[in-house]
Amino acid sequence: MEPAGKFPYTRGIHPTMYQGRLWTMRQYAGFGDARRSNERYRYLLEKGQTGLSVAFDLPTQMGYDSDHPMSSGEVGKVGVAIDTIDDMHVLLEGLPLDEVSTSMTINATASTLLALYAGVARARGVPTTALRGTIQNDVLKEYIARGTYIYPPRASMRIITDIFAWCGEHAPKWNTISISGYHIREAGSTAAQEIAFTLADGIAYVDAAIAAGLAVDDFAPRLSFFFNAHNDFCEEVAKFRAARRMWALIMRDRFGAKDPRSMMLRFHTQTAGSTLTAQQIDNNVVRVTVQALAAVMGGTQSLHTNSRDEALALPSEAAARLALRSQQVLAYESGVARHVDPFGGSYVIEGLTDGLEAEAGRLIGEIDAMGGMVSAIERGFPQREIQNAAYAAQLAVDRKEAIVVGVNEFVEQEPPTEGLLRVDPALEAEQVGRLRAFRAARVERAAMDTLDALQQAAAGTDNLLPHILTAVEARATLGEVADALRAVFGEYQESVIL
Repeated sequence: MEPAGKFPYTRGIHPTMYQGRLWTMRQYAGFGDARRSNERYRYLLEKGQTGLSVAFDLPTQMGYDSDHPMSSGEVGKVGVAIDTIDDMHVLLEGLPLDEVSTSMTINATASTLLALYAGVARARGVPTTALRGTIQNDVLKEYIARGTYIYPPRASMRIITDIFAWCGEHAPKWNTISISGYHIREAGSTAAQEIAFTLADGIAYVDAAIAAGLAVDDFAPRLSFFFNAHNDFCEEVAKFRAARRMWALIMRDRFGAKDPRSMMLRFHTQTAGSTLTAQQIDNNVVRVTVQALAAVMGGTQSLHTNSRDEALALPSEAAARLALRSQQVLAYESGVARHVDPFGGSYVIEGLTDGLEAEAGRLIGEIDAMGGMVSAIERGFPQREIQNAAYAAQLAVDRKEAIVVGVNEFVEQEPPTEGLLRVDPALEAEQVGRLRAFRAARVERAAMDTLDALQQAAAGTDNLLPHILTAVEARATLGEVADALRAVFGEYQESVIL
């Protein structure tokens, strides 16, 4: 068996793994407005978090300003509301952008959020070449599993490849995409489906970038992945190993990559939100710890641990601190960081790794036969597969073939849970007021001119990122940028999957 740090990287992408450097502890956070979220980021950094991870509210994800009718009731509820470059300035206040690594879980509007981040950096005198972080930017999985898409798939692919090209020149330290299996698993997929559909999405992005004229080794080293850490401990360890090996082979044999960094599957992991229960929430601490340990044993590069109260509300400060402490206990007390691929050579782990690779490879073969992932999505193939897997999993719980502690076995009467985080209902009106004042104070013609130029670029072949950056620096809003692109690309309407 090859050692860690050697192709095909089954045992890890670095020879010493955590002996040389621990995984990044990147707790996902964002709620309310930019000021409240900034306070949470500062709190987490003070408690030992080593990277930022930003959650955005649904209007921001869907390209609507906070005063749009579609935003009513959703502003700041499941993440932070970001409408303007002023909001981004407040969100990042006091944070050293040339030192901290920032992950932004954003997809359909990823180009705009990246432009806002770059605009804030430029205003502070920080060159974009110094910025480090990740945008999720994985729209294909939105059509498969999550639903926060705006434009049709082929238009979305153009935006993504424009981001690849712009970052290659202007932000070379930035990870241009985090190809996400997390939401595929949250929607109910099996472990093998999570690997297959995630890597098939990756193949589609590489194909699109090459078709756009980019050389594989110019952009592939900045691709990253995002996986779920679920409950079946041994299967999860094997899943990460199998995915790493498969990606290395895909990049070398299918795409002819020569740079070893192009073949290394670097990934962030989040523990499984879908496994958290509203019943007996303290049990979630145990679930999250087991899942986090699987991610570490599988060789993750960064990790978010969910909070005990997330089945009921956004995480409270105390719950978020305990979730971070869980990682710190694993890192500094358990001893697991002293060993590289501790389960390598185990009959169980090696057998599961091989089995998951074979099943995921079979599914990728089916997708290839359909003409690739975009065509497979248009035909409803991955959506159908996930729906069937989710139905089977729920039946197993209903029939008690799968035990969920506190839900279908070991059930107890519980008092109401205290101390849950509640978003201030006055926040939405405050955010709308700031947005309208922002519009009133800008030079309207200058903002509109940049949006007209963006629309013309979208109708042509120019890279869209310079136009989006110019627009947000001219004080166009996120919703206005999205609307300019909607006018050219239209909106995607999902077909009924039977």
